[in-house]
Amino acid sequence: MALFSSLTPVFIAIICVLIGIILKSNRNSGKKGKSETENKSKSHPWVDEDLKDSTDLHVEEEDADGDWQGLEENIAHVPFSAERYSEDEMIKRSKEFYELLNKRRSVRFISDEPVPKEVIDNVIKAAGTSPSGAHTEPWTFVVVQDPKVKHKIREIIEEEEEINYKKRMGDRWVNDLKRLRTNWIKEYLDRAPYLILIFKQVHGMLPNGRKKTHYYNEISVSIACGMLLAALQNVGLVTVTSTPLNCGPRLRVLLRRPTNEKLLLLLPVGYPSKDATVPDLTRKPLDEIMVAM
Repeated sequence: MALFSSLTPVFIAIICVLIGIILKSNRNSGKKGKSETENKSKSHPWVDEDLKDSTDLHVEEEDADGDWQGLEENIAHVPFSAERYSEDEMIKRSKEFYELLNKRRSVRFISDEPVPKEVIDNVIKAAGTSPSGAHTEPWTFVVVQDPKVKHKIREIIEEEEEINYKKRMGDRWVNDLKRLRTNWIKEYLDRAPYLILIFKQVHGMLPNGRKKTHYYNEISVSIACGMLLAALQNVGLVTVTSTPLNCGPRLRVLLRRPTNEKLLLLLPVGYPSKDATVPDLTRKPLDEIMVAM
């Protein structure tokens, strides 16, 4: 009995040590998990918050009195008819349209030759025919002609892009771009007669000041951008799709856009310069992009 009593403090000490080891191990494990999470989030420092889809589907953002987003409840439906072509004509038109778009290239060498403003108006109207979630049309096309504003846009973008290339994007992305001979210097932002900046409206505003949900706003605006690219190709103009990372907030302020608009895409638009070159790229054949069942 005396022996057991003398050993009791030893057992207690051992138990305390074991408990300490377990607690320390749990703390280190927690720190490691947190560190891994932080490292994971830092592994993609180039992610731009403005490029995230922020479709808001929460009912509480809608009118408390039950009004449906301020839209007409009983919109009239009218008869619809479309021109129908013969099969031969359909094949001919589909082939011609494909051949037209297959000539489209991303061109970074753009002439400063003037382009009729009416052409720009028309291609943007064409983009505005795009479908959208619940017909909310969540897009704003900002057309910039003013040389001073264009240069300020270039300054903002080149400042951020240099950081993107040197720090944010990582070696793999930068190396993938080398073969395309692109870097943070964007001369076309000064030279192109027009810069079209496409903003997605992440939500609208109702007359009473409450938010109006714009369903699938990023998908809707992206479809409109595709239609805009096709419209530009149709009139013989060129562009290069640009997503200036981390520039959205500053460009939004510069162009006096409201906070519910986020920059999705920037397109310098004009004729190709006489010495323009493009990478000698090929496109995937049909059997690599389509699955028929």
